[in-house]
Amino acid sequence: MDGQTRETRETARIGRHGRLIAVILFLVALFAAAELSGLRSHFSLAFLRQRLDEHLAGGLAIFTLLFVLGNLIQIPGWIFLAAAVLALGRGWGGIATYLAANVSCAFTFFTIRWMGGDALRRLKGRIATRLLGELHAHPIRSIVLLRTLFQTLPALNYALALSGVGFGTYMAGTLLGLPLPIAAYCVFFDYLATFIHA
Repeated sequence: MDGQTRETRETARIGRHGRLIAVILFLVALFAAAELSGLRSHFSLAFLRQRLDEHLAGGLAIFTLLFVLGNLIQIPGWIFLAAAVLALGRGWGGIATYLAANVSCAFTFFTIRWMGGDALRRLKGRIATRLLGELHAHPIRSIVLLRTLFQTLPALNYALALSGVGFGTYMAGTLLGLPLPIAAYCVFFDYLATFIHA
């Protein structure tokens, strides 16, 4: 019996780590492919702004798709926000970024959760248990705070997707946590643009 229990635990441990390793390999492969193909170099302020300037409806769709892809290949979200503010102004740029950011976070959640499940929640260790315990004790409040501090930081998206929180909770925290930092950045980039053109 003890041998079977030990074997079952070992299998569970391998499965748990296997899913986490699969996610890491997927993200590394995606990053390397984007880097080697030159795709990452297209994620510039000028390129994103041009997409939005060319045609509003089509530009917004492309902007959102690029935000989704950019989030997966480690492109910082401020580039998208700056491009949107410069192309559409502070108000509409902020709204466009807010919508694209939420679509991106949702897509990342489903992609990473599908591959890795709740692999982080299954990890053993005091630090992981304490951090995830706090997250699960107050999930929406914790996610709002994390989004306010780190916005759409890809590592945060991956960690939340693998933490075992439900999609509804994840999105509620994301929807509530993003407006304040996006608004603050909109004011900053709008002021910066005015200062540069003055």
